[in-house]
Formats: sequence, C-alpha cells, structure tokens
Amino acid sequence: MTKGVLLPRATSPFSPSTITHWRTTMPSVPFMHNRCIIATQPPLPCFLHDFSKVLSRTTCSSSRRTNSNSLSHSSRVSLAKAVSINTNISNYCTHSGEEFCSSKRRSRGPVMAAKKAAEGVTQEDGKYKHTVDLPKTTFGMRANSSQREPELQKIWDENQVLKNIADKNTGGNFILHDGPPYANGDLHIGHALNKILKDIINRYKLLQNYKVHFVPGWDCHGLPIELKVLQSLDQEARNNLTPLKLRAKATKFAKETVKNQMSSFKRYGVWADWSNPYLTLDPEYEAAQIEVFGEMVLKGYIYRGRKPVHWSPSSQTALAEAELEYPEVHVSRSIYAVFRVVSAPLVSNDLLHEFPNLCIAVWTTTPWTIPANAAVAINPKLEYAVVEVESLDECASSSGENKKKKFGNILKDEKIPCLIVASELVSRLEAKWGVKLVIKRRVLGSDLENYRYIHPVDNRECPVVVGGDYITTETGTGLVHTAPGHGQEDYVTGQKYGLPIVSPVDEHGIFTEEAGQFSGLDVLGEGNTAVVKYLDENLSLILEESYEHKYPYDWRTKKPTIFRATEQWFASVEGFRDAAMGAIGHVKWVPAQGENRISAMTSNRSDWCISRQRTWGVPIPVFYHLQSREPLMNKETINHVKSIIAQKGSDAWWYMTIEDLLPTKYRDRAAEYEKGTDTMDVWFDSGSSWASVLRKRDCLSFPADLYLEGTDQHRGWFQSSLLTSVATTGKAPYSSVITHGFVLDEKGLKMSKSLGNVVDPRSVIEGGKNQKESPAYGADVLRLWVSSVDYTGDVMIGSQILRQMSEIYRKLRGSLRYLLANLHDWKADYTVSYHELPRIDKHALYQLENVVKTIQGNYENYQFFKIFQILQRFVIVDLSNFYFDVAKDRLYVGGSTSYTRRSCQTVLAAHLLSIVRLIAPILPHLSEDVWQNLPFQYTTEYGSVAKYVFEAKWPALNEKWLDIPVEEIEFWGKILELRTEVNRVLEVARTGKLIGASLDAKVYIYSSDASLASQLSELCEATTDADTLHRLFITSQAEIIPSLDDENVKNIPYSGECLIQGTKVWIGVSRATGSKCERCWNYSEQVGSISDHPTLCGRCYSVIAVPMPPEVAAVS
Repeated sequence: MTKGVLLPRATSPFSPSTITHWRTTMPSVPFMHNRCIIATQPPLPCFLHDFSKVLSRTTCSSSRRTNSNSLSHSSRVSLAKAVSINTNISNYCTHSGEEFCSSKRRSRGPVMAAKKAAEGVTQEDGKYKHTVDLPKTTFGMRANSSQREPELQKIWDENQVLKNIADKNTGGNFILHDGPPYANGDLHIGHALNKILKDIINRYKLLQNYKVHFVPGWDCHGLPIELKVLQSLDQEARNNLTPLKLRAKATKFAKETVKNQMSSFKRYGVWADWSNPYLTLDPEYEAAQIEVFGEMVLKGYIYRGRKPVHWSPSSQTALAEAELEYPEVHVSRSIYAVFRVVSAPLVSNDLLHEFPNLCIAVWTTTPWTIPANAAVAINPKLEYAVVEVESLDECASSSGENKKKKFGNILKDEKIPCLIVASELVSRLEAKWGVKLVIKRRVLGSDLENYRYIHPVDNRECPVVVGGDYITTETGTGLVHTAPGHGQEDYVTGQKYGLPIVSPVDEHGIFTEEAGQFSGLDVLGEGNTAVVKYLDENLSLILEESYEHKYPYDWRTKKPTIFRATEQWFASVEGFRDAAMGAIGHVKWVPAQGENRISAMTSNRSDWCISRQRTWGVPIPVFYHLQSREPLMNKETINHVKSIIAQKGSDAWWYMTIEDLLPTKYRDRAAEYEKGTDTMDVWFDSGSSWASVLRKRDCLSFPADLYLEGTDQHRGWFQSSLLTSVATTGKAPYSSVITHGFVLDEKGLKMSKSLGNVVDPRSVIEGGKNQKESPAYGADVLRLWVSSVDYTGDVMIGSQILRQMSEIYRKLRGSLRYLLANLHDWKADYTVSYHELPRIDKHALYQLENVVKTIQGNYENYQFFKIFQILQRFVIVDLSNFYFDVAKDRLYVGGSTSYTRRSCQTVLAAHLLSIVRLIAPILPHLSEDVWQNLPFQYTTEYGSVAKYVFEAKWPALNEKWLDIPVEEIEFWGKILELRTEVNRVLEVARTGKLIGASLDAKVYIYSSDASLASQLSELCEATTDADTLHRLFITSQAEIIPSLDDENVKNIPYSGECLIQGTKVWIGVSRATGSKCERCWNYSEQVGSISDHPTLCGRCYSVIAVPMPPEVAAVS
C-alpha cells in the first residue's frame, strides 16, 4: 500500500476515542482496508505535516470485490485497536465520513436542482426553484491575483489608506525600524521573508489602533556598489575615473537599484512610507552620521592606531568582522617549524647547559607570517617537555611524501636537536611526525619566559613570552609563533612586551621590500611556498601538511583575507563594553537565545575598525598635518564638516578645498594640512540609522519598539546599532529584537544558481517562463508561506510547498466566498439577539471567539505559524466540515426571512467580519477583496463606515460568547464525535445501495448512559429546528431508542457501536420514512397531506404559503 498523508485529527478513521465495531444482520464479507485509495505525496518538510492533513484526499473504490480478510494500513495511521467489520456489502471503507460524505453526496439536492433550473436545464417539476435562496456574490472563486492584487494596491495608494488610518488611529506610536537592505541587485527570497514579516506586524498593529509609521531604508555606500560600477567600465574608463566620477556613477546605480527594489517590495503588498524612504547617501542622513561619529570622538572612543586588521587583498581595504565569511572547506598549508634557542634568563635553570642543541617547536597555518615573527608565546600554566628525537619511523616518513604531507629535511639530519613541546602533546606529535620522542626534562611554561631564540629568516634574537588563554593543547605544539603585525592576539601580547609590529605586506597582499628575499611575492600564493622552502633548506621545517579549517573570506569578493597591520581608525569598544552588555539585558529578544548570541559577540569583540580605504562612502572628517602627520579633528572641525555635508552631501569632501572645509579659525593654516582619504565602515553607516532616522523624523521616536532582521545581524546591524547608540546615548536603540533564519530549498539545502534551486520571489508572484511548472501564485500565497513557517530557525520553500500553500489559500478563499454568498441579502438590522440564538449557533460563536482570542495572543507573541495552523484548521476543516455543512439546509430552504435563516446569517456575519480581519495582516489582498465585496456596510464603534478592511480595526472581545457552561462545551464535543461515527455508518449504507444521499436515511441512537441519552432526546425534540438532531446529522429523521431488545431494532439493516468519550453508543441506519419533499429533499410523513402542495413537507409549505392548516400540522 502506498504511503498515505496524515488525515486531520478531527476526522481520523481510527481515533482512539471513536473506535467503532460495526455489525449488521447480513452475511459476513471481510473488509479490505487497502481498497481505500489514500492520496500520496512526496515527503514533506516537518513543518508542513500539520497543514498537509487538510490537503489529503480519501476515496473508496466502488468497482472492486474482495474475499481477502487481510487488514493493512498506512504507516502514518495509528490503529489503537483492531477493527472488526461484518457486512454483505462488497466494497467500502470506514475512513472519515467527513471525507467521504461530501456535500455532493449528502444533501445538495435542492441547491443543485435550483441551479440547474436557473441554468435552463429542463426538469420534470421545478415550480419551487425560485423559492430556494441560492448563494449569490460578485466575489470570484479564482483569485486572479496577477490582475486583482495590483488593482487593490492601486486603490490603497490612490486613497492613501495607510496614511489616513495611521493618522486617525488613537493609540500610541508603534515604530518598527527598517534595517536597510543593500542597494546592489535584485531582491531574493530572504528579502521577501524579512519585509513580509515586518508588514504582518505593522498591519496587525494598525488593526490594534496604533499609529504605525514604517520608513523603509536602503544601505547605499560601500564596496559592493563600487565594484559593480567598476565592473561596468572598460580599462580605459577605469584609468580616467576620478573619485567624483566614481561617486556619481555609484549614486546613480544605488538610486536605480532602490527604485527597482522598492517596486518589488510594493508588489509583495508591503505598506510603508514609500515617498519618504531613508537612504544612507542622503545628505541629512550623512550629516547625522557625522554627528554620531563626532560625539564618539569627543567622548574619547575614536582613536587612530597601527594594529592588525582583517584585510582584503582582493578589495584593498580593511574589513569589519561582519564583512567576513567563514567557508568550511578552506585548506591551509600548515607547518611545524623549529627555532634555535640561544640564551636563557639568568634566574632560570638554564636548559642550554644540559641541552646545548635545543630548539623551540611551533606550528602555524600561515607560513607567510614567519618573516614578521617577533616572539614565541607559551602558556605559563602548561607543562612543557624537552624531548629527544631518538628514532625515525622510516615507513611513516617515506609514505608521508605526498600532496597532503611532506617531512622536512631536518628529520633526515644526523644531529636532530632536542625540542621543546607541550608534554600533553608528545604522543600526538610522535604519531604525526613519525618519530620517537623521548622526554628528557619537564618544565612549567612560566620557566621558559625570556628564553631567546634566533629568528629563522633574519637571524635576530627574539624572546619567549607569556601569552594568554588562547594557547592550548588542542592543536599544534603548545608554543605559538607570534607576529604582532598579523594577528589580534599576537598584537595584544606584543603590546605587553613592547614587541615590534612588523607587517611587510602591501595592500595587494604582496611582500614589500621589508620582507627581503621574499619581496614581490603574493603571500597567499608563491610567497607562502617560498617561505616554507626557505625554512626546509635551512633545517627549520619538521613537517608541512594540508589543514582544513574555517578561514575568513571577503564576503563580497569571496576570496581569502589576511591579518595586516595598518594605520586605521578604531572605535574603542572596551570603553563602553560594560554599558553595552547592560543594555542588551534590557531588550526583549525573540527568540530568547538571541540575547546569548549577541552577548557573546559583544563581550569578546575587539576594537571596531571603522575606516575603509575606499572612495564610495562617508568620509572620516580628519585633516593630517603634512609634516608631523598629526590628525586635526575636534568639535569645531567636525561640526563644520557636518554642516557642509548636510547642505551639499558628502561629495563636498572631494570637490571642496581644504580651506573651505576647515572652520574659520584654521583657514589661515590650510596649506599645512591635507584631507584624509578614508571612508567609514558601512556598518557605521547603517548602525547610525537610529540617529539619522528615528531621532530626526517628527513621526518617529527613539528607541524603536522593534528591530527585525536575519540572525546574521547579531554581528552586523544589531551590534553596530547597539554600539553607536550606547556609546553616545547610553542605551540600546531598540526595545525588542526579532531574528529570523535563512531560507533553504525543500531539501534543506542552501540556495545557489549552480544547484538550480533558487526560488525567485518575483517568479512566485508573477510566474516563471513555463507557467505550468511555475504558475503565478500572487503575493498572498507568498505571504501565506511566510506565515506558515517558524521563522526563528531556517525555513524551506520550493515548488511543492508553494503548491500546498496555493491549495490552502484556495480553500480559505472558498470558505470566505461561502460566507459572502450566503449573506447577499443580509443587513445588520436582521441580527438575532444572542439569547435568542439556537444552541448550535451559540456554540459556533463560542468557537469563533476562542479562535479570535488565541490568534490575538499569537500575533502579540509574533508566532505567526501558530496563526496559520489555527486558521487552516478552524476555517478550512472545522467550519467547512460541520457548521457550514449543517447550515446549508436552513440557509437555502429555511425561508428568506425566517428566524432560523436569520439566526444562521447572524453567526455567518460574525464569522465573516472576524475572519477577514484575522487574516488581514497576513493576506491583505484577499481580505480587502472580500471587504470590497461585502453585501452590507460595516459601521465601526465610532459610527463611521469602514470602507477598507483596516479601518474596521481588530474584532472586539465578546466575553458573552465565551460564557458557555463547561457541560455545554463538552456536550458539543460529544455531538461532533457522534456525527463522525454516524457518517461512517451512513457511508456503509450508501455503499450497500440502501441510500443515496444522507437525507434518504433515518438514524437510530442508543446509549446506556442515561444522561447522554436524555441530552440527545432533547435535541430530537428541540423546538428550534436548527438544533434538532437530524439536522445536525443531515438526515431526514433521527430517533433515540430506549432499548436494543425491541424486535424492530433487529430489522435495522446497518448498525455499529462506538465509544464517545468513554461511553458506548449504538448507531443504526435505515431508509427514512415518509415521502421525499420536492423542495428540500427531506423525507416526511407530511408529504402528500397538503392538497394544494402535495409534494411539499410541512416546513416547506410554511415557507412558501400561509401557515399550515391544523390537520396538516397534526401529521407526525
């Protein structure tokens, strides 16, 4: 049997609480469960399992016979007990009656007859067709999203719906501050996830009466845009490119990209102040950024120093940590090298007397940094050993000569020196080097401090120094080659000992003349090889081998970076780290682990290198003295430059003279200075948005209520915003932060063009080249997907998932269409008061209000995937399978102005007005389309007519609807379970040709539980027609029998037993008594007793004529 899709819990054929043992009075024919055809699906991502239940299709084969007694089942369906079945019917299955007994097979007779008549189909007797209240609506079943969604968006824009609602709302401000996407290309699916999540939140807050002001932003400076400009030019154009020409082209490119991206965001249905976005290239933004920089300068947090920074040879600029990537598959050529010890401190127990031929063994993955070596660092708490290389494993050394491992010439030398290594690593090094290491002496690391060795390249003496906790025994030898010009930890250690900062590498990653014989070589290529070769030739190399590890790459060029000491501007994070850590604790993080992540990154980060050696960016407003190189940067100079940039933009730094850029008091000395050429890190640009946007625009406020971006922004925008804000204001720029994961394909793989698994949001909305394979789903289906995923982790999307979403959207739209169509003649004046409603209607309102309350809580907690699950279960499953199904009878044939129809419409109107607002933040186009097709006006609590769905506000909580006794709620739970079991017996009877539609049947119920039997009897005798038991079962009659001993009971052709919440219930089905009413198709003894209308039942007669004559009413 093929693997089946999980059935909805409410309709599972083998629910433990409703295990049914069928019996009949007819001869036994075994039941074949595998005659049921269960729709199969490819394996789904786990988050789709819930809603895939709704999409399952179960049908019975009616053309096969079987004499097998086997029972098989899908691996996804759990059998709590064996099911025994006896019948003389050849083919049937006991899957959910809700699935099998569709409306077509149950009670659509009157409706179909009227429809056929309306369409001109000839019938024998159709004189009552015009008395049936058919559904009517202008709301189409098909969304036609390619046309309809842009039409709705145009209506919103032309009528300034967002602005008008926000202005009229009387609640407080809600500020979700937009993290600026980079203006360097088309949007991808991650952009769609991000912006739609923000829009869902903003739209919900609008419904909650908040004044929502969402200002979209774009990050417009930096290397990616500069590279795009350079790539578009030929070599001659590049040679003639001045800074101002490049900046002009970069500005044009960025603004064009912003325009294109803005158009896409609008098509997603995102509401924002699109007329007034913030761009980091706007003069007012740049001026505010300079202001933040100036405040940090005046507080002493900005300084210039020569320190090792992440340097990109491919981009020729310094990089911040947030501009790095760490691929898993980088392979370095690591080496074990030895440095010869030449002296020991006087206070030490001199190891040289005992071991005159003594060397220090080190390990490094960057051999090219050896020329810059200034020391070897040890851990003072570790134990070290002096080892003698006693014997050589010939097999190991000979087999090791390969591409991955190469032994050095020193191992072939007759006099191999004694080596100092960490004691804990001796056995590991023996195996790796293929030698026998004999421990001759043990010493503490602290005893090795101030030993001196000869530099292996330039023969100068260098010290052994004490390093930090970064020196471990996880890898290497326990002694660390230290080059302060090429590593942060090395630099810190070097500062403590006053070591020289040597960095003989230029901006292209080429050795300078300072590197001597290696000058002109690429450090990541032939320079690395040359250093290794030199060490081997001079008997300083033990082993060279491949080492796979994470290594920093430039996120833009996708090429390796290096650590390189250069003169840069830094923000001293150490100066305000404690304040930043404190601010983190006052922010609400969603998910909660986000706090741990940003705390770890902030507590461990080094000073922030904020200068970049590029042209396209905001200049660091500094002047350098031509002779002393001392920087001139103070309150007066910074404020003067800020005022110029506010008026002219940052281009002024490049085209204005130094005399004009300097304030008046310095102009007579302008000839002594030159302008700095560095620009600010783009993370400083975007990290200043709280100052440039939140504090500068009248409608906004600081701090923002919410920041929402991808999880990678813990080391990016969240952190840069936090640092600049805390440094200048003492607090975080946000009250809450939400992070979302990355978007993967359906298999959980990262999207890439090479794999062909990229999902383009534009193609999702508009369709691909092949509309069959890639249909146009529209923006709402894309938004529905966003709501369906648990965004706090990585999420998946693909063609199958989108098809599932489209099907759910279609069913949701169908349910809303049902509501609209059955309210075509509704007015608020027709509302039936709550205390006069039938029991079924009160229970329906109870369920609705529970859903509204739960969904509101999920919106407040930003758990949209739970909203998705509740909506698809409530609207598509619960309402459609029960209330809508039962309601059709009284809606269509109950009489246009009857109490029973008006009470039902009262409930339907409440559902429509609530559901359309519940889904509005997620599916704004669908909800607005419904609203524009409302057959009645909706007046708000303030007395105004809501022309648009978002003017209607969130549904007000109705405590009265929730105030239903627990016993009543439990009773309706039993009714729903019983109805499911009744449907199963009806299906068996239908398969046995006893009945066609369910209205052909009469149902008998027996329960040994007197209380349940009494409650069911009350329904049978209910004065309100909608509450009668046979209406709930959609059968013509229902009877509660007092005993199973009656002889008549034995003649009931189909019966079964089941457990309803622990109570045993017997169910029987026979043909209904009486004749079939021509109008409603219910069977009744009254049919034929009305002379004027002999084909009608009493109810239908009362609808179309005067009240029934007494003699007719007396007929049971």
